Formats: sequence, structure tokens, C-alpha cells
Amino acid sequence: MKLDVKVNTCCNATEKTPITKEKKLPVAIIGGGPVGLAAAAHLAERGEAFFLLEAGEAGANVLSWGHVRLFSPWRYNIDKAAAALLKKHNWQEPELDALPYGKELVDHYLAPLSNLPEIKPFIHSKTKVISIGKKEIDKMKTAGREDVPFVIYAEKEGNLQIFEAKAVIDAAGTWGNPNPAASSGIWHSGEKGLSGQIYYGIPDIAGKEKERYAKKRTAVIGGGHSAVNALLELAELKVTHPETDIVWVMRKQKAEDAYGGEEKDALAARGALGSRVHQLVDAGVIEVQTPFFIQSMKKSNNGIAIIGTQSGETKQLSGFDEIIVNAGSRPDFSIISELRSSIDSATESVSALSPLIDPNVHSCGTVRPHGEKELRQPEKNFYMVGAKSYGRAPTFLMATGYEQVRSVVAHLCGDFAAAEKVELDLPETGVCSVNFSKNSKTESCCS
Repeated sequence: MKLDVKVNTCCNATEKTPITKEKKLPVAIIGGGPVGLAAAAHLAERGEAFFLLEAGEAGANVLSWGHVRLFSPWRYNIDKAAAALLKKHNWQEPELDALPYGKELVDHYLAPLSNLPEIKPFIHSKTKVISIGKKEIDKMKTAGREDVPFVIYAEKEGNLQIFEAKAVIDAAGTWGNPNPAASSGIWHSGEKGLSGQIYYGIPDIAGKEKERYAKKRTAVIGGGHSAVNALLELAELKVTHPETDIVWVMRKQKAEDAYGGEEKDALAARGALGSRVHQLVDAGVIEVQTPFFIQSMKKSNNGIAIIGTQSGETKQLSGFDEIIVNAGSRPDFSIISELRSSIDSATESVSALSPLIDPNVHSCGTVRPHGEKELRQPEKNFYMVGAKSYGRAPTFLMATGYEQVRSVVAHLCGDFAAAEKVELDLPETGVCSVNFSKNSKTESCCS
């Protein structure tokens, strides 16, 4: 990395701009996904200076699952402040009860939002944040800490850039930082060494990834809706390529535990997921290995071997060409290691959120409204929002993130009454995401 240092003290700062007491520093936003862009919209609406740092392009992570369709309609995926800004520029609002694909979310909402004149000049794309701290002092120093601006080290095209801000809203999310397949949650060399044959997330099995999985023996690891998504698309692939072999590996005590409410589910699309995979398991299209606790993986003479325990005995599942891991994601705290933060040791969420979102107790149907007060950190004016604020809990909803940033921005702008009044406009059953494939299949996961 070349140390061609540019110091930015405001959203459109020039090189080596001096800091003065009179200069009003902007708010920094980390991440250009739906929640980060919503934060930008709320700051722009209030006339507050800001800049946004995004490692790729705005909406890039959403495009990685662009083939996935949400079963939350548009009305729950559009931030109100963002919609108000867009409408000022003759944006055509989508049909609010329609269900968008991830790509449509980017094309019809996130991309237009990021290109608005109120937002675009302040987005630094292809700018990867390395670390966030306080200017000229480390984590240990307390005296005068609140009077010192935040300093953000980032890299763009091999050059180091330094930004300064009065507040930081970390909306970096958890995408791209998956949990391992091992039931212990521990990464090991065996799994890492198979990276070319393991897909973490939601592959486009019906589209560009078809040849990768056709006529192959694939293990799908995980008991949630993302795993069901992969299973259903593999089953569809098996119709035209009968040699395709599908094995479902999960920790649940029995397969029925993964089917959900089926026809009793208040959300019909979500209930249909369980019913369809239930039928495929009963028909023998999908082989189930559960409860199976994965310990390790290795290459064998006939493909990948998965080693674990089942019914208290060591067992090996062999002959796999591909592995799809849907074990969730975890936040990366490395960039905030020099900030004082409060993180729950179990969920890795913001500490005050943990009792509200713990997946051992809650589902995405029991999300409670929360805002700046719950997101507050020991480091004044630093907030983690969006999926990152939920840590490893898989119950995050896009609409929840929008309410988070509305409250945080209101507080940063001195509108404490608005910050304290938090509401979450969701149906009683909650709103999760779902994949309606191009062939009218319905899959789901919380997102």
C-alpha cells in the first residue's frame, strides 16, 4: 500500500485541510447498503454534513444475492426519508405491494438514491475502511476524549486516506463474513483449504451457477431459510439433471423442526417453503442427515468428506463435489478495535440489543422497536446500526435498520424528542425475506 496520504476533514475536503475549532466536522457513514444509504438520506434531509465510505459500489452486497426475491413487499424495503428525497427528483415509486428481487432493489431504489445530488458527491466508493479511532489518542486515554474528532483510516486504489468526523455510523453489515460449517463455530485449516468447493451464502443455482451444481453431489449445511432456498433450487435442477445428488446436513433434532408452520404460517409464502421441502424429503429427493454436528472437512479419494458426530458416534459423510454453507454471518470488529464499545459476548450484538433480539428467544416475527438509546456506545457519537448491530442474531429486518438510523440521526442533530420516539411499522408476523425464483419458487430467510 502506497502511503500517499490524503487527509479529509469534511465530506469534500481538500488535501491537508487544517483543523480549527470553528470548522464543523461531518458525520461519517461506513457502508453503502440499504441502511447506510438511509442514514445518508436522513442526514441530507436535516441539512447535516456527512460522507459515506463504501468498499465497493453502493448496493454491491445486495447485488451478490440479486437473484433472490424478498417476501417483504416494497413498502417495507424503502426508507421514508430516502423516498422523500427521491420523489423530489421525479422518482417513480414501485408498486408497494410487489415483491422485489435483490437486483430490482438496487436498480429501482439503491442506485437512484446513491446518485441523487444530495448524496452522490459525498460517497467515496471503492474505499475500504482499515480502522477507526480518535485523533492522536489511543483507546487507553480518557481525558478530553469526547472533544477529539474521530479519525478513519481507509485505503483506495493502494493509497491511504485519512478522514475526520464528529460522529460515526457503522452500517458495514455482516455480509461477506460468514460463519464456518463447523458446529463449534471455529474456523480450521481443513475447511479453509476447500474454499474453491464451498459456497457461503445463496448461490444462483437456477442461473449462472447451474453448471457448478448440475450432476454433482452437494451438501447443504444449515437449518434456516437460506438452506431451504438452496435445497429447493437444487431439487429443481435435479428434475432436468437426475444425477444431481442432494444431502441436507443440520443440527436440528429432526427435519420437521426446519419445516416451520407450513400451512399454519400467517405468511403463506413462508409457510409454503416448509411444505415444499417437507414433500421433497418425504419423496426421497433430498437426503437428510440430522442431528449432525460437523467437526471438520477434508479431501478424500472420492471427493470432500464431512466428519462429525451423530447420535453420539463419529460419522463421515463422503463423496461430495460441492458444499453450500448457510450457517449465518458474524460481524467484523477489527476496524473498531481502537474505539470503546459494548458488545454482548454471546450474540456479538450491541449489548443493550441482546435481550431484545436473542434468537434463542426471538424470531423475526417478534422484533421490538429500538433506536439511539439502545444503540448508544461507550464511545460518544459512535453507533453500530443495521445487521452489524445484531451481531450473529439472524433476526435483523431492513425496516428495523431504517428506524435505527432515523433515531440516531435525530439524536445527532439535537432532535432528542424524535430520537426517543421509536416505532416499527411491521405486520404482526414480522417481515422476513424470501426467494421467489424465476420459476415461481418461494424461499425465505430473515435479512
